[in-house]
Amino acid sequence: MTHDTNHAHKVLVINGGSSSFKYQVLDMGSERRLCQGLVERIGSPDSVLTHKRWPGTEREEKFVYKDDYSNHNAGMRAVASVLLDPARGGVIDSAADLTAVGHRVLLGGPEYTEVLVNDRVKDVIREYSPLGPLHNPANLTGIEVMEEIFPSLPNVAVFDTGFHTTMPDYAYTYAIPRQLAAKYRIRRYGFHGTSHRYISHEAAKLLGRPADQVNLITCHLGNGCSICAVRQGRSVDTSMGLTPLEGLVMGTRSGSIDPAILTYLMQREHYSGTDLNTLLNKQSGLRGLCGHNDMRDVEAARDAGDENAALAMNMFVYSLRKYIGSYFPVLGRVDGIVFTGGIGENAPEVRSRACADMDALGIRLDEDLNAGRVSQAKKISTADSSVQVFVIPTDEELEIARATLRVLDQASASQKAHA
Repeated sequence: MTHDTNHAHKVLVINGGSSSFKYQVLDMGSERRLCQGLVERIGSPDSVLTHKRWPGTEREEKFVYKDDYSNHNAGMRAVASVLLDPARGGVIDSAADLTAVGHRVLLGGPEYTEVLVNDRVKDVIREYSPLGPLHNPANLTGIEVMEEIFPSLPNVAVFDTGFHTTMPDYAYTYAIPRQLAAKYRIRRYGFHGTSHRYISHEAAKLLGRPADQVNLITCHLGNGCSICAVRQGRSVDTSMGLTPLEGLVMGTRSGSIDPAILTYLMQREHYSGTDLNTLLNKQSGLRGLCGHNDMRDVEAARDAGDENAALAMNMFVYSLRKYIGSYFPVLGRVDGIVFTGGIGENAPEVRSRACADMDALGIRLDEDLNAGRVSQAKKISTADSSVQVFVIPTDEELEIARATLRVLDQASASQKAHA
């Protein structure tokens, strides 16, 4: 399929979850966000569509539409009707105003980073659904519904695992029998790849160097947390593994623990695989330690004298420091450390403690620059810090839109080459 990317610059981005999905329309000529929205509680009678529009330089306009969006199809059809109706917050006159639809897809294995959707790509998304049961089916639904609503538009899948497909085999392979690993595709995939790619490229700009000349440790810290070692613009290791459970202490996830804990609980508590999955993914992490999974609540409880909250905070920071330290020998030379995500952008104490007493590694934080929440990219290290430290708000939707245009340009170039 050919598409004139010079005619229209608007890209619709869909970021789908199991019972909700976010969307944005971006004008990629200026990389300006025209509108964004969220459809949540899909399948429940109180589902709602919240839509925001920025007309020109005017202030934000907000629209709320409550309805019974029984499934993703109904929700996305509602969004399409809003986008096409100026009176309801619309920003396009017809499908012809859009260049493409870019979709965040959780897991595509080592095959794909970002790709024009066809039947084979959809099959791969289905094949990896057992490893991403909450996201891959919902992501696929989003693609198929958009194909129905806007049949003339190309759809591009941008995989959350894509940035990490450059990891070497010794970083992504687990030390289990090779036949078993091959049979069930067990390996480190890594996640938050779109965010790590975005902030690593933005950090390179702040350093004044091309991305392929920069070594970084990027820290995406939110309810889910992951760290990535980026060598010359490419991911060479990351903390999340086969699933988003491995690695750091997170909001409700345990992070890395001794695997024998699981077999021990199976023997002592007669836990099933489903029980263990729920325990480790939804009842552990900060919530399991102190009853709160939001870092703001953890800090408030700690400040009020809650010893469990203090322990949870200490463990969170400790696991973060261990990973940061472990990636120095992986990279050899580290030019910068980047914090992003809800915690990374808004919790100065976490950033401060993560970088404390690391003079030997060349890390020195400027506590005045580090103070407060950060709404735009900034450096927070001292002038004499040999490793620069940044806070960079992530923008996964913009990165997905950029990737979408890259894929279309590559497809167009390929078609011309074969013409």
